Amino acid sequence: MVAYAPVIPRTPLLAGVARALGRGRIVALVGPRQSGKTTLARSLVPPGSTNYFDLEHPRHLARLAEPLTALEPLRGLVVIDEIQRRPDLFPVLRVLADRRPLRARFLVLGSASPALLQQSSESLAGRLETLFVGGFSPGEAGERRLSALWRRGGFPRAFLAASDAASLAWRQQFIQTYMERDVPQLGITIPAPTLLRFWTMVAHYHGGVWNAAEAARSMGVSEPTARRYLDVLTGLFLARQLQPWHENLKKRQVKSPKVYVRDAGILHALLGIGSERELLSHPKAGPSWEGAAIEWALDLLRPDAAHFWATHQGAELDLLVVRKGARYGIEVKREDAPRVTPSMRAALSDLRLAHLTVLYPGADRYALAPNITVVPMAWLARRDPRVLLGLPPRPSSPPAR
Repeated sequence: MVAYAPVIPRTPLLAGVARALGRGRIVALVGPRQSGKTTLARSLVPPGSTNYFDLEHPRHLARLAEPLTALEPLRGLVVIDEIQRRPDLFPVLRVLADRRPLRARFLVLGSASPALLQQSSESLAGRLETLFVGGFSPGEAGERRLSALWRRGGFPRAFLAASDAASLAWRQQFIQTYMERDVPQLGITIPAPTLLRFWTMVAHYHGGVWNAAEAARSMGVSEPTARRYLDVLTGLFLARQLQPWHENLKKRQVKSPKVYVRDAGILHALLGIGSERELLSHPKAGPSWEGAAIEWALDLLRPDAAHFWATHQGAELDLLVVRKGARYGIEVKREDAPRVTPSMRAALSDLRLAHLTVLYPGADRYALAPNITVVPMAWLARRDPRVLLGLPPRPSSPPAR
């Protein structure tokens, strides 16, 4: 039996859900299975409430045999978990959300299936706000456990497991179960061994520019098929395609995406990395650390757009984000004392960055050059996006625990 530490409260995420429910009538929480969506939602309704529907529970499914009859009398917050199992509910929710006066708000949870996204966009256009629920963030895990968060990943049961061995066992089981049981339930017909093999291939590409032709040859499939596999993993929030930024510069720019396994712990399980020692000596340690930094930075910033930038002349930038119309750069350096590089200067000039932040594993924040600041990775645990935008940290920002 696997023992787990106490659950970490997800206060900022709960606050975000509350704000979204205050703004609109229907809010969707999407993200991979086991990321904590159900735990979060159950904290918002009383235990045993008739306002909670789990569409994997036969009795709850039976209650929704006549959905309008079941849902119309309910008041307050109504939660529907695993909504992708009943796409026919979306038109009903549209009708109920348009009632005057408003009698109920709806929180729907889904495992990010393409069917869920398509149905919601068609039936609930202008009525639905979508929030992503991933694993624990640095702000939730705390500064002292950032190394464990990188090593184990953010899935609650992986991060909170009693030992690294127990965490790895859970992640391995999660990968197998997701491919064999959960993916088919989402209506995806790719054979489980094929998709698992492809996911492992993505792990070996992690942090690199995607070569669809090479991947297709390795899998023995066509390039469109390989792209479809990657789109499936991306749509399930298991992989990230970071698209290149390109504009009319006088330089040849890379125009293929970079790929990442979104959760570092799952990446390590796919690569067969079982311990901290194995991780630190693995060739993918650097790209793994970079991928974790990018995911954590994006979670903190919630930008309007995110890209990477690279030219065929060798200049590159790990992350370019657009926030409120301004461009910011983030470079990840796993070294003790980062220095200004020609790539940094090129990125500042060519991309017209408002600021460039260099994330590193050290302890001190300092200016490296005009508009370039070095920031400790651990500061991401302080829940202050200003530290990534070249602004002084909020005085009220406490050191992370």
